[in-house]
Amino acid sequence: MRRTERYFVTGANSLWHIYKTIPFWKVMRNFIVIQLARYTPFLGMKNWLYRTFLGVKVGPQTSFALMVMLDVMFPEKISVGKNSVIGYNTTILAHEYLIKEYRLGNVEIGNEVLIGANTTILPGVRIGDGAIVSASTLVHKDVPAGAFVGGNPMQIIRLKENEAGELPSGDTAP
Repeated sequence: MRRTERYFVTGANSLWHIYKTIPFWKVMRNFIVIQLARYTPFLGMKNWLYRTFLGVKVGPQTSFALMVMLDVMFPEKISVGKNSVIGYNTTILAHEYLIKEYRLGNVEIGNEVLIGANTTILPGVRIGDGAIVSASTLVHKDVPAGAFVGGNPMQIIRLKENEAGELPSGDTAP
């Protein structure tokens, strides 16, 4: 299960409570910074914008491709390790607004992770070091270190072998 904190609301759906949740001006600032970063071709500038203005934890040599969309309301809940690649048009969410509640959760992406294009990462998930997420995947649960995952719903396609040639489940590789 994803690690999210739940906040219940009464009356109208939770999105109607948005500015009780987060200040309007913070959302505006985040939106402007994210839009600038989405279109800039300079990787170092993107990382600087994310770190400086949004509070995103970004490791060295991490690359955010064109059109990556970070959570506009809670980008500070996102962390990406070193030397990772976040593919074109990927969306990383740290919140979800539902009818009677909203949820917040940290998104932790490890070191040397490859996220394929058009992927959506939901709040409260961890993606382990060295994992590969195929294009157009909905990441709705944790991804083990070294795993190759894909699809909607996301499924593990392959797990990384250890030094003895065994898979994490104890089975041996062919």
